[in-house]
Amino acid sequence: MFAEAIEDILKDQCTPVAVRSIEAGSSPTALWESLADAGFLELLATEADGGAELSLAELFPILSHFGRYAVPVPVAQTIVARALVASQFAIPPGMITLAPGVRRNPDASLTCALVPYGTMADFVLANDGDTLLLLPCAAAQRQATGVHRSLTASLTWLDDGGAIRAAQGGALLPPFAAALHAALLSGAMNRLFEMTLQYCNDRNQFGKSLGKFQAVQHQLSVMAEHTAAASIAAEAAFQGTGKTPSLLAAAMAKSRTSEAAVLVAATAHALHGAIGVTEEYDLQLLTRRLHEWRMAHGSEDFWNRVVGEHVLKSDMSLSDFVRTV
Repeated sequence: MFAEAIEDILKDQCTPVAVRSIEAGSSPTALWESLADAGFLELLATEADGGAELSLAELFPILSHFGRYAVPVPVAQTIVARALVASQFAIPPGMITLAPGVRRNPDASLTCALVPYGTMADFVLANDGDTLLLLPCAAAQRQATGVHRSLTASLTWLDDGGAIRAAQGGALLPPFAAALHAALLSGAMNRLFEMTLQYCNDRNQFGKSLGKFQAVQHQLSVMAEHTAAASIAAEAAFQGTGKTPSLLAAAMAKSRTSEAAVLVAATAHALHGAIGVTEEYDLQLLTRRLHEWRMAHGSEDFWNRVVGEHVLKSDMSLSDFVRTV
């Protein structure tokens, strides 16, 4: 029910024109308020607190829709952030994004590097050991990446005097952020595959559609396999009865989706040919995000190490681990 309701809003409000406009510097207020005013920021909050108290399994398709529509505001991050600090302090209104980490510099300043949606967020939630820091972006110096139309930025604060501290939840942020971006990647890849398949069926060359050429069919098959595998891995991170994804499930999800993102993006551009690299065509709205979300909160290299360390610490053989975990 919630997934369908959110998709209806995204179809109307998060059009490619709106995404391009926000990326170019226009205000995201209209899109943000259409989602916030509908109450979707409290999807994980308890019913007593006015939320929907969704399970992780119910949350996954919603996050996937945000990836599918290349949503240019941190609504997914805000949903998760509000759940992580719920009941610990009064949450201020505004857009909250999640930091991959926080670095304390020798001069007592704090830096959160390469924060997704750091160019526009009102607050950044970062894990500082076992605790969480909610840092106001108005007090930070923002430095954009310089990448064309990227919404990622690094932020630096003179000190943590303006931060709101939550005593619990620090260890939960990294796996939840990884699982969140795996879901976004899954949604974007599914949309890319649909666009590519449709283009190959519609585009005619040498008297027949591209999709009838065996070489093209092979590339589409490989693309479909990686997209499906990534979607299964991402959805698996949102199974179980817990309130947050487990570290191992999140690690495997982010690893698999990040690995698939490179191949899926490359194949989509290859099969679209010249039109696929043009700015006015919608393909780049998704493929650029695949590359950014692949790196956000750790690429496949980072999370493969986490999985490997888990295997080495377990009593199972590698074959048993593969079969059972």
